[in-house]
Amino acid sequence: MASFNKVMMMGNLTRDPELRYTPNGAAVATLGLAVNRKYKQGEEWKEEVCFIDITVWGKQAENCAEYLAKGRSVFVEGHLKMNTWETDGQKRTKHEVVANTVQFLSRAGGPDQGGSGKSSDGYSQESPSKDDVPF
Repeated sequence: MASFNKVMMMGNLTRDPELRYTPNGAAVATLGLAVNRKYKQGEEWKEEVCFIDITVWGKQAENCAEYLAKGRSVFVEGHLKMNTWETDGQKRTKHEVVANTVQFLSRAGGPDQGGSGKSSDGYSQESPSKDDVPF
């Protein structure tokens, strides 16, 4: 049976990235992303917001922690992963997106004018200079 798991989304960060390191020294950052969807119901336009947790690994995680902040727009490409754990005897689950690439966007929704680098998997990743980050 064939399967396919790919996610692409664009939204705004709901909090500053949180960077930590595994015991083996691998960098991992967690991001909170708000993605808005507008739709028409009858004659009225409605908007719903989906809040997604994003996990980023490696050098890209360090770049996210250094250059991104709450409110910043990003485009994320990755795959869905379901986490399961148990709390007080209750089984819990939560979906998250594991990012392959994170592209930093300007406030207007386009690429920043800062320096461009390559992520660890070879995809482009916009990385503004520290002076360009207003947050």
